[in-house]
This record gives sequence, structure tokens and C-alpha cells, in this order.
Amino acid sequence: MITLAIECATRTVGIAFLDQKKILAEIYLDAGGRHTEVLLPALEKLFLMTGLTTERIDLLVCTTGPGSFTGVRIGVSTIKGLALATGKPIVGVSTLEALAMNVFPSRRLICPLLDARKNQVYAGLYRMGQDGLPEAVGPDRLTDIDFLVKKLAAEEVDFVGEAAILYQKQICEEGARGSVLKTCHCCRLNASAVGLIGLHRYQCGRIEDPLTFSPSYLRPLGTP
Repeated sequence: MITLAIECATRTVGIAFLDQKKILAEIYLDAGGRHTEVLLPALEKLFLMTGLTTERIDLLVCTTGPGSFTGVRIGVSTIKGLALATGKPIVGVSTLEALAMNVFPSRRLICPLLDARKNQVYAGLYRMGQDGLPEAVGPDRLTDIDFLVKKLAAEEVDFVGEAAILYQKQICEEGARGSVLKTCHCCRLNASAVGLIGLHRYQCGRIEDPLTFSPSYLRPLGTP
């Protein structure tokens, strides 16, 4: 089974092709917010480099948010358009769930964070499941960073993501048992991780209706 996975919920763009769990090709680009200009040319180039065609794709996966309104919308629209044109199934994956993959393997609670500005973050809580993929402990949320860190102060937590570095001071001061993973690898959103999660979800029968498939922003559109 060939999976096409797209990730463009932040300032970066990632595209990957997987054959089952094997990564066939993957690209990662700092789009600087220029998702519209970068995504489709990059996808076309990856098709050319791999020799794959849309007819050979069996599954379409993308991040549905949270993240950049523009990036999420473009990623979802691209996958939705491909699904409607080809009839191939769609699976949506949380941006935070994909970010949690960077911490594996871990026995600790994993808290991926994306910056939502004004001292707020998009946050998820995950543990490593028996299948080696993230298992949600609770729903993704938009929350104040200080409130979140105080709530998790008694837990052993791995905070991961660019927002974890941005709010490292609060995390270290309020969450004595927490740790911030600061390597570039830990902050990077990988399309291959999106593909692996999406494949597992597809195998469990969790697919989306292309007509109603839509982003999950967590914050209402038009909110500053």
C-alpha cells in the first residue's frame, strides 16, 4: 500500500511517500509561510523523482491542525482535491500527534506544544501506545501555558516543539519534573510520521468522508 502524506500546519512543508511502513521518499522545506507557492511544485517534483503517479497512491493523509490557519487549509484542500479526483481514501492526523512521534520511545507523558501567541499554546497529551504510536491521554486543546504547566507539575513530562523552547522558562520554573527536548529533530514535523499514524488509523477503519473533511483549528477563525 502506497501512502502520500502531507504536513504543512506550521511554517514548514513536508511530503512523504510510504510503502506500508517503509519510507520511500520524504522532503522537508521551510516554506516561511508560503505554502501555496511551495506545496504543489514540491509534490510534483517528488512524484517525478520517485516515478510514482496519483494512480499508484492508495491512501492520502495530512495534518488537520492545529497550526497555521493558512497552512492547515492548504494541506487539507490539497488532499481533499486529490481524494475527490481519484476516489482514494483520506485520513486526517493531529499536528500535535505527529509532533509527539519525535519523542518515541518514551515512558513519560508527552506534551507537544505549538505557539498560539499571547502566552497561549496548542497542547496535546500523549503516551506511547502498545503499537508504538501515540495514544492520546486527552483531547488537543488551546490553553494558557502557565495554567498547563501548573496542571502538569506533578507529572513526569517530556515537552516537545518550538513552543516548548519558547516557554522553557515557565516550564522549568513551574514544572519541576518536566523536561524540554530542544534538538532540531524534536521540533521538526515529519510527513513520514503523519503517514505512519495515518496508515495505522486506516487499518483500524478510521477514514474520512472527503465531502466533509475539514481542518481542526481549535481556535475560531477570525480570532486574533
